[in-house]
Amino acid sequence: VAGGTGDIATRIRKKTGPNAQITLCDLDEQMLRVGCDRSIDQGMMNDFSWITGNAEYLPIPDNSVDVYTIAFGLRNVTHIDTALTEAVRVLKPGGRFFCLEFSQVQDAALDRLYQLYSDIFIPNVGQMVAGDRDSYQYLVESIRKFPKQKELKSRMEKAGFKSVDYTNLSFGTAAIHKGFLV
Repeated sequence: VAGGTGDIATRIRKKTGPNAQITLCDLDEQMLRVGCDRSIDQGMMNDFSWITGNAEYLPIPDNSVDVYTIAFGLRNVTHIDTALTEAVRVLKPGGRFFCLEFSQVQDAALDRLYQLYSDIFIPNVGQMVAGDRDSYQYLVESIRKFPKQKELKSRMEKAGFKSVDYTNLSFGTAAIHKGFLV
């Protein structure tokens, strides 16, 4: 979900081999088109299914998915709890959920430095490189509004996931949350 250009799906395909069925779902049809074109360029034309859909109302049948991944997309969902409930709905019993997302730095001193970096550096680089300060400012703000690691863990448990845990990456600037269905 939030599969967009297919970067994560391509990596999964390389690990699983050709037998796993991989479906990419994204709200943005343009992103899916870019991903489909990339898969063709990489010789993976028939390796994926592409569907347009919202993480809050997935066009996927109940209990039909073994693994659900979302990378840098849950932060952009309007109703996170609804999206988590949808993930539970589409996963088969025994299914696994993985979410890679920007998160909160755990060390107070590093967090202050990271906040300063986020406020000044990220929007300025966005302006210089992409000519788009506003999108990069949105990125910084959306990261700050996203639930902290323990809160997201709790919300996943409330949605129905079991054995929920997370692993911080780069001092907590990103985290991988995982949960399972029984």
